[in-house]
Amino acid sequence: MKKQLVTLAIGAALGLSASAAFADTLSDVQAKGYLQCGVSPSTPGFAAPDANNEWAGLDVDFCRGMAAAIFDDPAAVRFTPLTSKERFTALSSGEIDVLSRTTTWTMSRDTNLGIDFAGTTFYDGQGFMVRKDLGVASASELSGAAICIEAGTTTELNAADYFSSNGMEFNAVVFEDQDEVVKAYDDGRCDVFTTDSSALAAERLSLANPDENMILPEIISKEPLGPSVRQGDDLWFNITRWVYFALLESEELGITQANVDDMLASENPGIRRTLGVEGDFGSALGLTTDWAYRVIKHVGNYNDIYERNVGANTPVGIERAGSVNDLWTRGGLMYAPPIR
Repeated sequence: MKKQLVTLAIGAALGLSASAAFADTLSDVQAKGYLQCGVSPSTPGFAAPDANNEWAGLDVDFCRGMAAAIFDDPAAVRFTPLTSKERFTALSSGEIDVLSRTTTWTMSRDTNLGIDFAGTTFYDGQGFMVRKDLGVASASELSGAAICIEAGTTTELNAADYFSSNGMEFNAVVFEDQDEVVKAYDDGRCDVFTTDSSALAAERLSLANPDENMILPEIISKEPLGPSVRQGDDLWFNITRWVYFALLESEELGITQANVDDMLASENPGIRRTLGVEGDFGSALGLTTDWAYRVIKHVGNYNDIYERNVGANTPVGIERAGSVNDLWTRGGLMYAPPIR
């Protein structure tokens, strides 16, 4: 989602130099008393200010989980809204401590930018949205249609590949940022809006007449979205990665935000290790033994976060059951190594 390509050599150089300059992120975060988290400016369900001007969303809750693990306080986090162009520079320069902004994990980003992805918090894929009165039911019918798209992104490249490989005419109407794309589509300046399918579901809610628009069934790309940190700080990377794993492991073990205190008395060794009742799985991260308990107590497990922000009963309405975002035990791709 909003996937700006950053391939210039200067970007890689900035990432490498930043890694050396910010090699003890945990100590820096503890010293200032809060986590600085980079998020999307406004993507409902993932990161957006709510009616009370409080940040909410799946990506937001991930950062609140990290703050809970470190400080036992999910409010010990500040949010920096970033455009697709700004996000990687903000991370490399140390302006933010973690980037949790619907960002696709790709090879070039993983190898050229001096950053590491901690995991996939949402498996996505690029789709197409059209007005119902356009009279199409498939992306295969879009040859020659005017397509609103964000410039210089993998979204643009994916769409070009799709149209070319299917012998279709690609008529892109290009804009500099996603807000411009959404407005142009809503104003009728193009026939089609393309981006990640989760973003389409979220952005449809902001249109003047949401029910007059539909998302076509085709998914044309793989977009594994997840948080990233600067390379060169293994401890900070491990904290970020294991907070992510703890969200999944706790769900698999049946530990929820609602029952976590009762689970402290469980005789299940996996539950006891996860909650810090048995063994020490915190000191290697520079955290307390109950760091995962703190995460679950304050923000819940992965399913708690998913259903609260993007699930079937939310306005975004993305069904999880049976999808790739379900646990591996239910046919999905969500899988965590054990805490042991």
